[in-house]
Parts: sequence; C-alpha cells; structure tokens
Amino acid sequence: MADNSRTKYSKFRRPAAKGIISVILLSASTLLLFIADKSAVFAQWYCDYVYRYLVEIFGRFFSLFPFSVSEIALYTLLLGLCGGFLVFLYRIAFKKSRLVTLAKSGTSLLLILSVLLFTYTLGCGINYKKASFSRQNNLFTREYTKNELADLCRKLTEDVNYWAPMVARNEDGVAVEGSGLKKEAVNAMKSLSQSYKDLQGYYPRPKKLLVSDILSVQKTSGIYSPFTIEANYNSDMTAFNLPFTACHELSHLRGYMQEDEANFIAYLACMSSDSPDFKYSGSLLAWIYTTNVLYRTDADLYSQVRSSLLPDVEADLNANTMFWRQYDGQIAKAASKVNDTYLKANGDSDGVSSYNRMVDLLVAYDTATLAAADR
Repeated sequence: MADNSRTKYSKFRRPAAKGIISVILLSASTLLLFIADKSAVFAQWYCDYVYRYLVEIFGRFFSLFPFSVSEIALYTLLLGLCGGFLVFLYRIAFKKSRLVTLAKSGTSLLLILSVLLFTYTLGCGINYKKASFSRQNNLFTREYTKNELADLCRKLTEDVNYWAPMVARNEDGVAVEGSGLKKEAVNAMKSLSQSYKDLQGYYPRPKKLLVSDILSVQKTSGIYSPFTIEANYNSDMTAFNLPFTACHELSHLRGYMQEDEANFIAYLACMSSDSPDFKYSGSLLAWIYTTNVLYRTDADLYSQVRSSLLPDVEADLNANTMFWRQYDGQIAKAASKVNDTYLKANGDSDGVSSYNRMVDLLVAYDTATLAAADR
C-alpha cells in the first residue's frame, strides 16, 4: 500500500526548496545593500574589484548577441508569467490539490523576484553608493550666478553652431544618424578614459531595442540593464540624441549610476570623440539642459541666447519636440513617477530632477577649465 504521507511530503518538497533559495537570495541582497548604504568604502571596493569583472565576463558574453538580450528576456518573462497565471487559474479551478498549487505558484513567483533582486543588487544596486565621478576627479560644484550660467549657454551655443553644419541632414534639414554609432560610442568612452582612469575598462557596444516604442511611450531615451550588463538605447529618437544617449548608458558600466553624472560623462565622451555627430550631440544636449535652467531663471536672457542658434539647430529642436509630444499621456506620466520613486529609493532625493544637476557639473567643469587655461 502506498505511503500517502510520503506522497504528500514530496509534493511540498520542491516548493520548500524554492522558498529556501529565495530566502537566501533575498537575505543576501538585503545584507549587501545595507552594507553598501552604510559603507561607501565597501561600495567602492565592490565596484573596483568585483563589478568590473562582472562587466568583463557577462558584458563580453552578452555582447556576442547582436540584439538586446535583456529586451528578449523581458518579453519571455512576461509571456511566461501570463502562461503561468493561466495554468494557475486552471489548476485552482479543476484540480483538487489547491494548497499544493498555491505553494508551487507562490514559491515560483518568489524565486523569480528574489533572483531579479539579487541580480539587480550585483549589477547596479551597490554601485549607487560608491564615490561620485566628480568627487573622484576633484570637480566640486558650487552656487553660480545667472551671468555665469548665461556665459556657459553662450559658449555651448557657439559649439552647437560650429558642429551643426558638419552633420548629415535629410531633405527637411533634420540631422540623421551617422554611420558607426555603436563603435564610435565605445571609442568615445575609451578616448575619455585616457584622461579619467576610473573610466577605463571593457565597453560592449550599445544596442538599439528591437521595439523602441517600449521606451518612447515612457519618454525614455535609453536604459541600462543590470541583469545582462547591456547599454540599450531608443533608436526611434531624433538622431542628435543617439550618441549622447549611447555614451550615457555606457557610463553606467563603470559603476556611475547617478543620472546627472552619467549625463556629464556622456557630454565629456562626446566631446572627446573625433566624430562631428558626437560633438554635435554632446554640445546640443548640454545646451538643452543649461538653457532649460536659464529659461527658469531669466526667460528674456534665454530668448537672447536662443536667437543666435542656426536654422539647422532649430530644425533639430523642433523635430525633437514633435517626436516626444506624440507620447504625451498617462503612460509617460506613470513612467516618470516610477523613475522618480526608483531614483529616490536609491538615495537621490531629487528624483528625476537629478538629470538637471548636470548643469552644476558643467559650470564647475567650465570654471576648472578656465582656471587651468590661466595658469
């Protein structure tokens, strides 16, 4: 006669194992994040001696695939969850062992979540607590005057106007994507790393998403995947955004997770490139960020600065506005709220407003550059 007690026990053996693994992973993630939050030294050590090798190993492996593995994994996960939910409903409705079904489904979901959290912790979470790029390179932000901001805006306007005629354009006068974007993004980061040693290391080529609409509806230009260590970008955007965005996402692979610093590094990388497309992209994105701040400070002064832009630049700015405007809506608002909450949860009290702190770094960099030139 069959041993019913053993049969019942075996039904719960696998869910119990999943539960134990989940608890271990969740505990490890919580502990690592707690230590990183309390010790910037540990976070920096992790980035320098652990994370960089994760980039070397997994970054190289996933770079073998010409498509974004993280994007395909997302679609696969969503399909799997939908399929699993249908199976769950069927078993609950037609099977007698509802308790076993609940245990299996619950522990499977918990295991998925714990694996994702642990992977996120290793590929991203700890790095939020490491030393900032500005601190490591003795670049100190400060309060600046309206005139200093206006002077920077004028300099960037000169840069934008200088590079705009060197960019290929379509029949509407709007910039188009140049050749070799992915390769040049890596070259730009490597070129910049000659001046900033903390940026040295392996850079996989950034990848455009197969379905960029998934980012467009969120009004997002790019995304770094900590699960596959990939830099992904939205290829549907107005072309001048692409070089800057590619470098922005690649900067995360050096452990710089703060968005203002990633923006600043992207600007430096673009300006370190030999490509006019990259120089135009870097100077124009920097122009947009700085003039946005100037507009909120002094609208009349902003108008004076903008009036000196070349028609080619105005064509790009108008095309950019029209592109993003079509995605205005509740999805974009919800995505912005989620991103704001995510950034604040990782210690950035400014949330999505932190992107604009790039201007503080640009002013500090401009000041340091001028001081060095006077020596």
